Formats: sequence, C-alpha cells, structure tokens
Amino acid sequence: MKTILQKDIWSISSFLENKEYKFDKENILTHLPEKFIEEAIEVISSWKSYSPTPLIKLNKLDKELKVKNIYYKDEDKRFDLKSFKALGGAYAVYKIASEKKNITVSTATAGNHGRSVAWGAQRLGLQCKIFISENVSESRAAAMRDLGADVIRVKGNYDNSLKECIEQSNKNRWEIVQDVSWEGYKEVPKMIMAGYTIMIKEIFYEIDSNSITHVFLQAGVGGMAAAMIAGFAKLSKKIPKFIVIEPENADCVFKSIQNNKPTSINIKKETVMGGMSCGDVSSIAWEILKNSTNYCMTIPDNAISTAVALLAVSRFSNEKIIGGECAVPGLIALIGSFNNKEYLDKLELNSESNVLLFGCEGLTDKAMYEKLLSDGLQKI
Repeated sequence: MKTILQKDIWSISSFLENKEYKFDKENILTHLPEKFIEEAIEVISSWKSYSPTPLIKLNKLDKELKVKNIYYKDEDKRFDLKSFKALGGAYAVYKIASEKKNITVSTATAGNHGRSVAWGAQRLGLQCKIFISENVSESRAAAMRDLGADVIRVKGNYDNSLKECIEQSNKNRWEIVQDVSWEGYKEVPKMIMAGYTIMIKEIFYEIDSNSITHVFLQAGVGGMAAAMIAGFAKLSKKIPKFIVIEPENADCVFKSIQNNKPTSINIKKETVMGGMSCGDVSSIAWEILKNSTNYCMTIPDNAISTAVALLAVSRFSNEKIIGGECAVPGLIALIGSFNNKEYLDKLELNSESNVLLFGCEGLTDKAMYEKLLSDGLQKI
C-alpha cells in the first residue's frame, strides 16, 4: 500500500495555526442562531424526498494511518443533486417564497449551489435566474437548465458572476439566494448555512457526538465550514479541532485568518476544485471562523484525481465511493499531514483520533468526474 503515503502525491502547500483561536459557543450561535438551525432541520427532514446520507467508515485508511476511526459523510447520496449544497439553497428558496409571492429568485454559482436554488424554485413553480462564470462546465449549466432555470454566462471568474447577479437582480427586483454574505445581506446566507447543519444532526444519529476529535472542512466562501462548526456548537458538548482546507490558489480564509481580518484574493489561476474557487470569505462565515478554526491548510491540485480514483476502487474503505473534485480536499490534507511530523504533532493526530471528513459532492459533473477518475487510475 505504498501509494497512500507517497510524499510526491500527497502534499500540503501551506499550514497555519490560528493564533486567535478561542471557541465561544454563545458567540457562534449569535451569528447562526439556534432557532435558524432548529427550523431548517425540522423543515428539510419533513420533505418527502429527504433521507440522511451515509456516514462511511474509511476502515482501510484508518488502519494505514493508524488512527482510531475516519468517517466520511457521503453527500453523493443527497437527493438527486448529489451535493450538500442541495440542503441550503432549496431551503432558503422555500423560506423566501413562504414570505413573498410571485417572485423570481437569482443566484451566482460554480454549479452545486445553483442546482439547489433551481431545484428549490422548480419545486415551488418559481422563475429562476442563475449566473455562472466562463469557467463553469457546460454540463453543470445544462443540469441547471434541466431544472427550469435561465442560465446566464458571465465573462471572468465566480466573483464576476456574483457582481453581475447582484447588479441585474437589484435592477429587476429579483430575490437573491446567495451563499455568501455582505453588508446589508445576511439573513438569506444564514438560512442557507442553517440548512447545511442537518448534516451534523445526521452524523450524530450514527455516532457519539462527543467522540470526534478532528474535523477537516473544505472552504470556498466558508459557509459550509462555519455551518458545521455551528452545528457542533449546538449539538455536541465536546468540541474537536477544526481544520479548514482550501486550494492553494483560492485561499481567502487562510489569508483572512493569517491577517486577522477579511482578506480578498485575486485568483490568477483557476483550480480544478471549481466550487472552492472563491476570492472572498462570507462575512457571516468569517465571524464564526475567525476564532473557531484551529488550523488552516492549502493544497495543490495534483492529488485530486488520485484521491477520486482511490475512493472509487475501494482503497480507503470496503465501499466504492463516488467523490467529486471538491469532496476530497479534506482527505488529501489528512493524508498529507502524516508526511510532515511538525503538522502531525500540532494537529495531535494519533491512535486515539476519530476524524470526520465531508465528501461534499459526488457525481455532479459527469465529464469532469470521468476525466479525474481516468487520470487517477493511471497514477495508481
């Protein structure tokens, strides 16, 4: 099993300890209130198509790394959208539509969030406008059109698509359903983040809520990472170490924590982890992440295809797992940590560790997945 720990495959670009760490449950649940979490869990769990996604034990990898348990939350099984994003956007659309009638909803997206908003709009018979950058694949655009959305492609990156969405939505009085917050726009992102917290509720149905020691969290704008931390704040008495993972070319959370203030990143080179290619941290997420994140890491793209392939051929567990490009960064960072004694010691990963990973998307882009799988199979 040499592949698992080959240093030339698993690498961490940068590592940062948060000097401002101070976990404050009350403060966290001020920014994402308990009533938001409770209502989101109650509503989403009542949907006819709802069922919890699997929590898979990576029993082969935990033996290789010599840790107690590694759990992988498999969001490939989330509704028909195959991503945790299905929980947030659709729930926010439901909430907005329950208060306002005859609305058109809009959003900017790298793919998965837009599908959730489009699905939520389709369920309620609403018009939906979705803005995507030139980097979003045509298959992702087609998936949103199949859900009845009007998809508008914008020149430039995700941040350009967001600016265009805001401008056109303000002009046309569309209701923006965005998973990033800014000054004067905070309630909807809170709804979206609250929707994500049902993942923590599901996890704690299966394992002891106080057993987890380490949680690896992918971050784009930081919404999912902050929501998972809020979920632990509400539902667990024991607080684990939280490690945020980002692409090396889109490290807005890393830089913000390093500078102790929200820091914008100019993305000069797009990462294969398209859903995590974000230049600015969400302001609500930042209020939670700035003191609740223990460590930040960034990773390059080079191990993504290998990790996708190893999941698919049951190298990490007894089960074959379909994980997309944004499902594997936590896995890569975990394995990469075992190649660096300094990081390993700081993280305190050992034989008593119970690690939680989020496989936040599955087969959301067939062409991309097949290419990554093919490339990865050649490497292993």
